[in-house]
Amino acid sequence: MELRKSFQFEAAHRLPQVPPGHKCARLHGHSFIIELVLEGPLDPHFGWVMDYADIKKIFRPLYEQLDHNYLNELPGLENPTSENVARWIWTRLKPLLPLLKEIVIAETCSSKCVYRGD
Repeated sequence: MELRKSFQFEAAHRLPQVPPGHKCARLHGHSFIIELVLEGPLDPHFGWVMDYADIKKIFRPLYEQLDHNYLNELPGLENPTSENVARWIWTRLKPLLPLLKEIVIAETCSSKCVYRGD
């Protein structure tokens, strides 16, 4: 079975490694949508893989660090591309959420990144 739980957060960032004149070098913000994808067996007693409320509780501390913040100021996110944000979340979340299979990050309605761990 596969579960998907989505979260939205607002954050500002700039990409310091892009070429001079690139629009993403300037400070800007996104309404990021994070989708956590978990995979595991169906619990025969509860009838679920995991309680969505537990997923939300586990993700909450990371959400609070990301939401309405300047991502470049978070340790490990000095170059906060969607790819780096996905890896940043993965390394902090996977030990607490062993069923985590992938993270999907959308920074716009047409631009997404999918990360499945290293």
